[in-house]
Amino acid sequence: MTAVGMGIPAVRSATTSVDGRPDVPELVDSFGRVARDLRVSITEKCSLRCTYCMPEEGLPAIPAEQLLTAAEIVRLVDIAVHRLGVHEVRFTGGEPLMRADLESIIQGCTTRVPGIPLAMTTNAVGLEHRARALADAGLSRVNVSLDSVDRAHFAQLTRRDRLPAVMAGIRAAVRHGLAPVKVNAVLMPETLDGAADLLDWCIDEGVALRFIEEMPLDADHAWKRGDMVSAQQVLDVLGDRFELSAIGRADPSAPAEQWLVNGGPATVGVIGSVTRSFCSDCDRTRLTAEGTVRSCLFSDRETDLRGALRGGADDDELARLWRGAMWNKWAGHGIDAAGFTPPKRSMGAIGG
Repeated sequence: MTAVGMGIPAVRSATTSVDGRPDVPELVDSFGRVARDLRVSITEKCSLRCTYCMPEEGLPAIPAEQLLTAAEIVRLVDIAVHRLGVHEVRFTGGEPLMRADLESIIQGCTTRVPGIPLAMTTNAVGLEHRARALADAGLSRVNVSLDSVDRAHFAQLTRRDRLPAVMAGIRAAVRHGLAPVKVNAVLMPETLDGAADLLDWCIDEGVALRFIEEMPLDADHAWKRGDMVSAQQVLDVLGDRFELSAIGRADPSAPAEQWLVNGGPATVGVIGSVTRSFCSDCDRTRLTAEGTVRSCLFSDRETDLRGALRGGADDDELARLWRGAMWNKWAGHGIDAAGFTPPKRSMGAIGG
């Protein structure tokens, strides 16, 4: 077992118990959930410093030799789809656009897993200049993190004055067909009053907005349950300007509850990660940028695939290790439980 920087927990070996696991290829856990949505972090680097995600100085750099290469990422995505039943892949960071070989990663996955949706979560800084190439490589759609359309508030939250670049990136994504483009806004006390303005902007731009309750995944460990803006609070604020009609979830495993805005067709989503937990329907599995499987955002258990991959393991062995990691997934994040302890990694180090 080894430990590396960035608050990374000790990486587990292949000794995790799989007692009672059914002999099925899918990523089933002991609570009967099946992971079909793969999140792949490809870097710890980011062009912004959002307060709920990263420290002001950024995360410690991962040595290049510890990052998965483009070829290794493509191979693991291939295994996830063809051997483990994954139906959708999303690339995250840090900020995926910080990798110069991002287009190669997308193109490689498009070739190996044709027909599988390939999405990306991004802050959109620089996307204006790469959206066409990413779409040509096979990227299906993007989710863009944008918490405010007030330039001063944006700069305060991200510690960077880059709002015009983000807006340009969103428009480029729409223009090049990376649709549906979704905007993710983390609910913060500083931006609650601007939530309606953000929704107005998204409707005008033809993109879908989702508000997300802030979770205790900040690098500074400043999150407090009592200071958190809840899903109900933002719905109350939006209700002062818009007529909202609840339409629920199209898919039980989808995190966002949806509302029609002023009778439609525009919608707004709210992800109540804390107050309206959806852990019982979670269908996600995660790979960190260093090649470890992380079964839950809040669990510090990680299983090393990179070491096995570079040690000569074949695809069957890598799939077996991955199944074992997911079998032991926690029932839920436990934020409201007595003695809850936030994970050692922040969101920027895990990948969204």
